[in-house]
Amino acid sequence: MVITLAVLIFLNIYCSKTSQKLFYQSKETSMIEKCQLAAAEISKLGVLNPSTVSDAIAQMDSLRVTRLIVTNQSGVAVYDSYTEKSALGSFVLFPEIVCAMKRYDVFSWQYRYLEGMMESRAATPIVSYGTTIGCVYMMEQDREQGALIKSLQHNVLSITLVLELVVILFSVAFATGFSRRLRRIVASMRIIREGDYSHRVDMGGNDELTTLGEEFNALSDRLQISENKRRQFVSDASHELKTPLASIKLLSDSILQNDMDLDTAREFVEDIGNEADRLNRMTLKLLTLSKIESQEDGDCEIVYMAPTIQKVVRMLSGIAEKSQITIELDVQQDCPILILEDDLYQIAFNLVENGIKYNTPGGRLTISLLRDGENAVMRVSDTGVGISEDALSHIFERFYRVDKARSRKSGGSGLGLAIVKNTVERNQGQICADSNLGEGTTFTVTFPAFDPGEEDK
Repeated sequence: MVITLAVLIFLNIYCSKTSQKLFYQSKETSMIEKCQLAAAEISKLGVLNPSTVSDAIAQMDSLRVTRLIVTNQSGVAVYDSYTEKSALGSFVLFPEIVCAMKRYDVFSWQYRYLEGMMESRAATPIVSYGTTIGCVYMMEQDREQGALIKSLQHNVLSITLVLELVVILFSVAFATGFSRRLRRIVASMRIIREGDYSHRVDMGGNDELTTLGEEFNALSDRLQISENKRRQFVSDASHELKTPLASIKLLSDSILQNDMDLDTAREFVEDIGNEADRLNRMTLKLLTLSKIESQEDGDCEIVYMAPTIQKVVRMLSGIAEKSQITIELDVQQDCPILILEDDLYQIAFNLVENGIKYNTPGGRLTISLLRDGENAVMRVSDTGVGISEDALSHIFERFYRVDKARSRKSGGSGLGLAIVKNTVERNQGQICADSNLGEGTTFTVTFPAFDPGEEDK
């Protein structure tokens, strides 16, 4: 607003100066020509005295000026058109006359604000046979031109004031609207701070505050999703922990309240131990998942996939034999990736273990390693019962289990695939699942391949 007011004031001054400059240019030519005309006629007189000069000027009807003074070479007025306060016979040392005696044509002007008129002054030397014998001084007062300039200045000033008022009103309206919309965002932030993540702010318009409101709503959406996930996690964790705790409570109460033989008591204690082991495994997986989510990208090493997969196969071969599952390792092309070996081991271990647990007796589990363009790919395929299309989109969620009864029986906690997904994504990889009921399931893990030779170049 300050800049706008400054521009308007500058325009006011500029218009005033421009109008005065135009007046100056037009008046200068006219006044100098009149002085030169009078000087040319007077120079023919030879001797300058009041009588001869008065007669010469009387014959020049076109010299219609407010005041006309003629001086001799000494600067003494030999003619003055003023009857009152006449300078006749006196030295006249006006600046214009002094300059004209040095053989200069002089013009000056002045705007009289109080009187509202323009006053123009001009002087030119009277030269006779190369000698300056005097000068002609003219002064003209133009009230019409002064009134025109004054009117122009008043109009410009009025327009400037109106524009300044409009700018002020617009600025006040803009500031009020901006402040109101900003207060709306602040109020929404306070609502969100109190925990109401469903609140949204409607800014309207198409400016920076609108963009801020959209970003605020997007942040609220993410907070709402995070809050929903947190509540779901607490609910799922409570539910999953409640079952083994209830079993332990029931078994311990049965031992204390009933007289039973040693073999039966040992069986109950063994069941309590199994439930405790289940709780321990679930707790360790929760801690692992929390650790993975809190870690930042950065630590990695160059790892070839085949040796790590072979370790996993050797570790789980005993479980596979008990379940009559055949494990096949198909290494089409092994290539290095940037990942911690422990992370790769954990990914492969969970996928292969699930492929064994949820396979059918006498089934087959195939692990394939290959190169697909710039990516290293690991596929884990089983010949199990498969996963329904509805359940397939949820298998990477915490505590989600396709067959809950079978999962509990096999010791599953519903956290394995969530750990796998978080570990893969933390290492810039991707994982997806494809399954058909009755045909089996295939998990595909993709990592960017690392080529040391190309990096060196």
